[in-house]
Amino acid sequence: MKVPTLKFGNKLVDTPIVQGGMAVKVSTSELAVAVAEQGGVGIIGGTGLSMEELRQQVREARDATRGLLGVNIMVAAREFKEAVMVALKEKVDVIVAGAGFSRDVFTICREWKTPVMTMVSSVKVARLAERLGAAAVIVEGCDAGGHLGTEEKTAALMPAICEAVSIPVIAAGGFADGEDIGRMLELGAAGVQLGTRFLLSEECTVHKNFKNLLLNAKASDLVRIISPVGLPANAINTPLVQKHLAGDPVIRSTDCNRCLKHCNHSFCILKALLAASQDGDYERGLFFTGKRYTDIKSVEPVKKIFADLLQGARDYLSQPSGPVPGAGSQPTPG
Repeated sequence: MKVPTLKFGNKLVDTPIVQGGMAVKVSTSELAVAVAEQGGVGIIGGTGLSMEELRQQVREARDATRGLLGVNIMVAAREFKEAVMVALKEKVDVIVAGAGFSRDVFTICREWKTPVMTMVSSVKVARLAERLGAAAVIVEGCDAGGHLGTEEKTAALMPAICEAVSIPVIAAGGFADGEDIGRMLELGAAGVQLGTRFLLSEECTVHKNFKNLLLNAKASDLVRIISPVGLPANAINTPLVQKHLAGDPVIRSTDCNRCLKHCNHSFCILKALLAASQDGDYERGLFFTGKRYTDIKSVEPVKKIFADLLQGARDYLSQPSGPVPGAGSQPTPG
């Protein structure tokens, strides 16, 4: 069975695969371009970049591909609106808003005629996003990396949200292979977002220590924390995380640059994420990851990852007991 295309707003991509916009120099232009070139939606993580860095990242990506490119920006970031405007002025194809909910982004993007995807974890928020003008919602469950809005798994959230809205629903959180994509399409998803699978790609520019840590870590090495943002998150249990969980005051942030709208200063999350992505520093770094990292056995080129994902999805959807044709499609408003 053929894997469906993905349409949201006035955009159409060849494959129903959205790359997770992992913040603080994890999802950079190189990764976004590689995904876009394979017919997916390539996403640059906009949070943790200066406005000039973000501008340069989008321009580099735009020069390198004609595929669909977006920018993911945390609503919790103090410069959220500024980053949205930079991305819009650089003519990205989609804005993805997560780690909070913004009403203003819908108005801004409507003026720029640019679709918005927003992260949701409940029927109530999904309906609100549709009413405000979202082109799609990304349903993220508790198995995702980074900041989370629910303790429910994505598969448990999908049926009710797909029933509640008429815009495309994209499943996210704890997916690693093509069978995952097939299962979510069967549940009514129009597409699937993957983050950690693409972090462990050759084109992802994070420090090699980050990749090696995930490849060698056991499932028991993952812990749930409450980050300085005030949201739960999944992270590898490193020395920094151990001190945070123990309430050790030695790691408290003392020279805050006010990167977040609200922060409890338990530690500087920006410095910790940079220590992970740029320095690969096991002692000082914060290594966010989705729960399925133990199922990813090697770092591979994005082209091969796509081929494997799509073949796995086709195999799943072609099973005699699989879904009826068209089960994964979502109607899109005219």
